[in-house]
Amino acid sequence: MPTLLRSIMLVVLTALPARAEVELLMGEEAGCIWCARWNSEIAPIYPKSPEGQAAPLRRVDIHAPMPADLDLDGGLVVTPTFVLVKDGTEIDRMEGYPGEEFFWALLDRMLDGAAETTPAFQGWRDR
Repeated sequence: MPTLLRSIMLVVLTALPARAEVELLMGEEAGCIWCARWNSEIAPIYPKSPEGQAAPLRRVDIHAPMPADLDLDGGLVVTPTFVLVKDGTEIDRMEGYPGEEFFWALLDRMLDGAAETTPAFQGWRDR
C-alpha cells in the first residue's frame, strides 16, 4: 500500500469518534414466567426497534458464571433483570419485567441517561 494512502487512512480513522459499545443484558433463568412473557411481548420486535439498534440484547443465565468481559455493580438475582452496559461496565439496570408499556418507557429513560454520559451514544433515537 503506498505511503500516501496509508497516511490518509490513518488520518481518517483517527478522526472518527470512538463509539462505545452499549448492550442490554437480560439476566434470565429457565422456568421464569416473566422472562417468557418478555420473550412473547418484546423479543420479536426488540432488535428492530431504535432501542434494539442502539443497545443490542445479550442474554445471560443468572446461574451460569458471569462472562469475564462484564463488570456489574452486583449480582443478578431477580429474573428478568435488564442491565445496560457500556463497554462491559454497568451503567443502569431494571429488575423485573413491568409489562410492555412500562418496559419501553423505563428502557428509554436508561438509554437517555447513557446518552448524557457518552457523547458517541447521543442521538440513539435517530438510528
